[in-house]
Amino acid sequence: MDALTNIPTVAHVIQQAVAPVFLLTGVAGILGVLTSRLGRAVDRFRTLNMLFENGADEHYPEMRILARRAHWIHWAISLCTVCALLICLSIVALFVGTEIAVDPSPVVSFLFVAAMLALIGGLLCFLREIALATGMISVPGSK
Repeated sequence: MDALTNIPTVAHVIQQAVAPVFLLTGVAGILGVLTSRLGRAVDRFRTLNMLFENGADEHYPEMRILARRAHWIHWAISLCTVCALLICLSIVALFVGTEIAVDPSPVVSFLFVAAMLALIGGLLCFLREIALATGMISVPGSK
């Protein structure tokens, strides 16, 4: 009979965990975009590196920008991944706190705020990478 009385409690925890799960889905989408951009930058760098090794050193400035872009994307991916991990830990804290009858609010709040800070950092790194990517676009003949 004790198991039946826990059903509403577990249902309530599941309801509380839905919002972080949606956030986790959003972060996963951002990570997909970031990894795609990293792959493009790395592919372009490899192509230019082959040309550079064959003596075409006019591509060196673009290679430097691509390396900087890859650096910023790396940080964006790392911070967004940390965000996703913190969201997962906050969901786990909700369930564990309920199971052991301890108020998980302080832990969940801390993990959620840390996740948001990591997401903000990741998005700022992404903005920097976008600035680098668009800064290297120029029309031939323009100043």
